[in-house]
Amino acid sequence: MPRFPLRFLVLLAALFTMLQPALGAAGDLRYVIDKSASHVDAKVPFFGIASKTAKFPDMSGTFNLSFANLEALDMVVDIDARTLTTGDAQTNTLKGRSFFDVAHHPTVRFVGKRLKMTGDRTAEVEGQITARGVTRPIRLAVTFSVPPFSTGGTQPISIVGTGVIDRRQFGMTAFPWIIGAMVNVTIRARMVPS
Repeated sequence: MPRFPLRFLVLLAALFTMLQPALGAAGDLRYVIDKSASHVDAKVPFFGIASKTAKFPDMSGTFNLSFANLEALDMVVDIDARTLTTGDAQTNTLKGRSFFDVAHHPTVRFVGKRLKMTGDRTAEVEGQITARGVTRPIRLAVTFSVPPFSTGGTQPISIVGTGVIDRRQFGMTAFPWIIGAMVNVTIRARMVPS
């Protein structure tokens, strides 16, 4: 065999051997939520002239992407509804049976199933949200701190996801003359490689 092709094949084999671990790991990007730097806000109209924000400071979950299917998403966010706070007396009202009923339904869960990139750092995420034992579809507009597929799963990524739900669809129908029906949800999460 000529000398040049043999040398080329040896170099090619060495390169493949060096890249094989990275190629094997490139199928999935796996993250877990950094609880210390993540939270959820839910903002509703109040008396038609102002707004009230409930903050959920305790959340956990996972975020997995696949190079094999760029639209496939495996995202699970569990929010501890027992930790919600409004900073005033409304906290207990929202934790009560007329709203989140945290004694019987302590967790609000978001499951993301499909990712559609709309820009280098923006995307639409389709999924479902479950509260009070009721599951409804939701679509989030998501902004990433960096292009999500550019990191190779080796560095943290922060996301901000926003969406709107109708609280009445989850059985939260109390005080319609005081509290608006449409809730603006914002998920702020810092994700670290798992």
